[in-house]
Amino acid sequence: MCNVYFCDMEKETKIYGLRAIIEAVEAENTIDKVFLQKGLSGELYTELEKLLRKQNINFSYVPVEKLNRLTPHNHQGAVANMSPIGFYDLEEMINAVKETKENPLFLLLDQLSDVRNFGAIIRTAECTGVDGIIIQKSGAAPINGDTVKTSAGAVFNIPICKVDHIKDAMFYLQASDIKVIAATEKTENTIFDIDFKHGCAIIMGSEDRGINPSILKLVDDKAKLPMYGSIASLNVSVACGAFLYEVVRQRL
Repeated sequence: MCNVYFCDMEKETKIYGLRAIIEAVEAENTIDKVFLQKGLSGELYTELEKLLRKQNINFSYVPVEKLNRLTPHNHQGAVANMSPIGFYDLEEMINAVKETKENPLFLLLDQLSDVRNFGAIIRTAECTGVDGIIIQKSGAAPINGDTVKTSAGAVFNIPICKVDHIKDAMFYLQASDIKVIAATEKTENTIFDIDFKHGCAIIMGSEDRGINPSILKLVDDKAKLPMYGSIASLNVSVACGAFLYEVVRQRL
């Protein structure tokens, strides 16, 4: 029997139990993240671990107390969050946008981990005409009830794509004549020096590490926000909003 816990108010679904999660993965349900109890063993537990790795599904090992907080039911050492949305195929999403728009605008998030930042970025992206958001399967913030609420429902109105590696998405975007621009302080260029009128994709980094150095080596351009205060950085969702509205300003 497949154990599923529904939380309609937050538009979030949890699955608990080893066999239930295995069945959900094999049925190709959209699993956002799986939490496994530290130190467990056994045939089903090992089978689930192997399946999650094979399908490249984001999972982490947590104390039993964390699982007990996630669900009041008998979780058997495993709880999964199902995404409230379906994810788009990268190539199909990019090609579909290019067929209808001369200057596509995409957003890539390099392992952004805070769900509220993620939700705020989705909300701003939807308001500024972003055509699609690309995230990595591992290390990215999940799409859960907090994401839905922080995005004010915008998560249901904008295509979101999960990829194995951000680099793969970059290569396909560049091959599709879409310029990839990194939001980073490691440049002399400000956002006012960059031409955003043509098709482009903006990369935002994680809250603590920024954009991975190996990704920075592959971008077409870099840009930063002018900073005049004593604090050296902005919240990533605020910085993302500033970048996106500069795109809007240039395209008006």
